[in-house]
Amino acid sequence: MLTCKDFLAELTDYLDECVDAEVREQLERHITECPNCWVIADTTKRTIQIYKGMDPYPIPGDVEERLMKALEAKMAARRKGSCLSGGRD
Repeated sequence: MLTCKDFLAELTDYLDECVDAEVREQLERHITECPNCWVIADTTKRTIQIYKGMDPYPIPGDVEERLMKALEAKMAARRKGSCLSGGRD
């Protein structure tokens, strides 16, 4: 049986239609039985549809630089944390 954690791990591929038929069936069965995951999937789909229809808006260079540094620091901390925990998050 698929758990909510399993569903969330596959959500991006599900929305991108990159999962095989068996996995898609399991995910769709799960969202018919789990109202919380249905809301997450539906909200994410709607958000993607809204943003796909928008023109890109460039962010200021200094904001992009701060964002990239923050993301790099977060990813480095996550990598360091997974090494310490034996690969478990």
